[in-house]
Amino acid sequence: MRRMILLAATMLAGAAQAQVPTIPKPAAITADGIPALPESLRAATQPYLESRTAGVLGWNPKTRGLLIATRFGNAAQLHEVARPGGARTQISFEAEPVVRAAYAPRSGDTLLVSKDIGGGEFFQLFTLANGRLTMLTDGKSRNDGGTWSPDGKLVAYTSTRRDGTASDIYVIDPRDAKTDRMVLQVKENGWNVEDIAPGNAKALVSRGVSIEQSELFELDLASGKLTRLTPEGAKVAWGSAQYGTDGTIYVTTDLDSDVQRLGKLGRDGKFTALTPPGKWDVEGFDIADDGSFIAYVVNENGASKLRLLDVKSGRIREPKLPAGVIGGIEIAPWGDIAFSLDSARSPADAWVVDPKTLAATRWTFSETGGLDATKNREPELVTVKSFDGESVSGLLYRPDPAKFPGKRPLIFNIHGGPEGQTRPTFKGATNYLLDELGIAVFYPNVRGSTGYGKRFVGLDNGPFKREDSVKDIGAFLDVLEKDPALDKSRFAQTGGSYGGYMCYANAIRYPQRFKAALCVVAISNFVTFLENTQSYRRDLRRVEYGDERIPEQRAKLLEISPLTRIGEIKVPLFIVTGGNDPRVPASEAEQVVKAVRGNGGTVWHMLAADEGHGFRKKVNTDYNFWATLTFWQTYLLK
Repeated sequence: MRRMILLAATMLAGAAQAQVPTIPKPAAITADGIPALPESLRAATQPYLESRTAGVLGWNPKTRGLLIATRFGNAAQLHEVARPGGARTQISFEAEPVVRAAYAPRSGDTLLVSKDIGGGEFFQLFTLANGRLTMLTDGKSRNDGGTWSPDGKLVAYTSTRRDGTASDIYVIDPRDAKTDRMVLQVKENGWNVEDIAPGNAKALVSRGVSIEQSELFELDLASGKLTRLTPEGAKVAWGSAQYGTDGTIYVTTDLDSDVQRLGKLGRDGKFTALTPPGKWDVEGFDIADDGSFIAYVVNENGASKLRLLDVKSGRIREPKLPAGVIGGIEIAPWGDIAFSLDSARSPADAWVVDPKTLAATRWTFSETGGLDATKNREPELVTVKSFDGESVSGLLYRPDPAKFPGKRPLIFNIHGGPEGQTRPTFKGATNYLLDELGIAVFYPNVRGSTGYGKRFVGLDNGPFKREDSVKDIGAFLDVLEKDPALDKSRFAQTGGSYGGYMCYANAIRYPQRFKAALCVVAISNFVTFLENTQSYRRDLRRVEYGDERIPEQRAKLLEISPLTRIGEIKVPLFIVTGGNDPRVPASEAEQVVKAVRGNGGTVWHMLAADEGHGFRKKVNTDYNFWATLTFWQTYLLK
């Protein structure tokens, strides 16, 4: 009888457990080794998953409204805002995200759109009218850019349609697809159209060799003649080149400087700086249509400063803005300066500055799921000396000590690139970790990160310096493990792309110092990565990581690849990847899953068939977040 009662109790418990509601898995996701996710997670996290942003794309010269990208459904779409605080009027209605678009200058009669499918980054150019897209390109190749001429009659762009790799330069009147023609056939990838000159006779084009080296040329759009403007082979970066109204070329460069400065480039190659010397990069600018002023942005230790330069007098003024990170700066034909402003306590929203009065007006007020974002914790800057004496820094977000007393668990979150930079922006769903679970989050900017000068960004180049950035994590661990508010027995890590490589590498180098690792779209073998990444970007990656075709470098790349030492990973892994990823193919994840499981290790694997290098569709990002929480609760918090 006792045995029957126990058996009945066990069956009832199993039935009760089976009846626990679970979150349905999105159709495009394969969740391999991931447990069912309880429906209770949805209710607990819902407010944190409902924040929005407003990314400024430009002005509508006809209506004087702002064109922005924002998301109300599953994917971000184009909207217009007519006035400060006005409603967002949706104008694109696609299943895939639409986040690149620009109206024809002056007339505003044509809206040019760039969009891919499933995150594959094979962008096509379209026009958008009456809610419908009309394709201008071939639907197969990668088409990038879409630079309007000042009069709005011509668009220049690059395309790989000829051979799948080289980024040839084309021009088109988007009102008539038959006007499409190639202007310049090139041998390499990395070419880009920067700007078209007044009169439409010439264009500024660039060729990127690496993050540290690029070249500028002037292209005759009728003959295809290319004239070099910058020294050949010089290890100098040139960026954001634009024509002034009189044909003067303005550009940012680190020529004779460790940081990017704004200045004028003569056709004789002489550069004249217009901004004062300093320790921070000028990271972007725009020129007023009348040529009277330039609005530019300086990256000061991750935070943005907007400045206005009077072209004639050289006077520099600075409007008063909330602390944050600025993006998408666009000057209207009538002079107003629009941009997105993002901070720890506010998601990216559209702002406009009056260049005469410097008055700043917020145009959009993005929702934050009903949560009071002004209560979000600001990060603190952590600076340490690494193994070789190099200073490296990062941003540490701590939970409220009043709500979460005692030592707190910590997650390292490592950016990709490697030429990226973690900045004090709105962290969205990550705030749930801080506010509801009491987990601290640290965002390191290891060597190779941008924002700290060209010397720093080059410290990790090539296979023989690559692991120096992994050693930087050790320096951070040495300091943070001594922090009295952190629990060194409960440290974990995550990272995406190159940060995903770091995620694997750290699990190997520091096996006793991390409890778990969540590695997203991660490089696992540098040789297979270089061989399988899309051909249009392969040469640029070889400059950064090394050339697998050279025996000495290939041997070193294999030596430092996580897959080579995969047997040394003992912590549980959660691997996330996109089926259409053109940068780090899904095969990079698959070979790790197979190897770790072959060694008896624990791996959760999530693959989204309709995503690329990172998830962009809300249904997928939400499910991934709930799985991530379950992973941390299982392997970090217990």
